[in-house]
Amino acid sequence: MEHSDKQIGKPASKKEDIVIHIKGLKKSFGPNEVLKDINLDVKRGENVVILGKSGTGKSVTIQCIVGMMAPDGGELTVFGEDVASLKERALKELRIRIGFLFQGGALYDSMTVRENMEFPLTRVLRIRDRHEIDQRVEEVLESVGLADAIDKMPSDLSGGMRKRAGLARTLIVKPEIMLYDEPTTGLDPITSREISQLILQMQKKYKTTSIIITHDMECAGITADRVMVMNDGEYIAEGTMAALEKSKDEFVRSFFNKES
Repeated sequence: MEHSDKQIGKPASKKEDIVIHIKGLKKSFGPNEVLKDINLDVKRGENVVILGKSGTGKSVTIQCIVGMMAPDGGELTVFGEDVASLKERALKELRIRIGFLFQGGALYDSMTVRENMEFPLTRVLRIRDRHEIDQRVEEVLESVGLADAIDKMPSDLSGGMRKRAGLARTLIVKPEIMLYDEPTTGLDPITSREISQLILQMQKKYKTTSIIITHDMECAGITADRVMVMNDGEYIAEGTMAALEKSKDEFVRSFFNKES
């Protein structure tokens, strides 16, 4: 392997620029050691893509980041806070600063698109001003190209539109970090490309820091500033898409070779 362990997830040059710091992270489920030694520093405003086969623990990492799951060992800080040691109130405050987009988009089926957008504003941010609520809803739906769907039900939306609506609802609270778990899964190639481009546009507009978990190589190519390749519970390579495509490591190259 041409990448030494010391290089993988190496620290950023300025400590104050690091918003997510992970060192020696471990997580097991019974005898199954899912995360063996995860090391990653993510800089403010950076898009990091994590590539890996299904079931290799990619999603476990981001669930640890938002405190949905406690690691068994190692360091994990977000904005300098040790996530695992945070009390419930502090954890809730941290989660407001982190947007987490699940595979399904996770819209409330009984609410219109407008009501789905309003929910985090009124329940999470406790905003009561009607004008501010309307303004933020209209702005975020305009950003993702769904202004005309504001009064539709989720069941009336296509898969791509649901994904856009899910992204809008996550962005409406203006998070500083976005975590994407397989954002293009289940979408046709054209819609997948549109969602990938939208992720990039939203990162630039809202100046978010993003971790994108995917096995969609086109999504990775469009969105990534840096790519981490995961295998057997560890990151085995990192770099740009162009650099990794020329890797001497057979596993790393396998992600590129299957694309035709």
